[in-house]
Amino acid sequence: MSASDVLHRFGTWAFLRFVLALLTFLVLHLARLPFVLVARLLEAGMSRVDKSVVFAVSRHSRKEAS
Repeated sequence: MSASDVLHRFGTWAFLRFVLALLTFLVLHLARLPFVLVARLLEAGMSRVDKSVVFAVSRHSRKEAS
């Protein structure tokens, strides 16, 4: 069913409601992208810090055991 078929069958207001819902969906998903990017960067940074801390602690505990 094409957009013109929907327009003829259900009317202009139904078509406008559909377009508004679609635009709202797109805007909300585009608005969340910066937050997702910040979360991914924080995850990567925390992972690197965790690896370096684990490496430092395990190296320190091996020296004490020897």
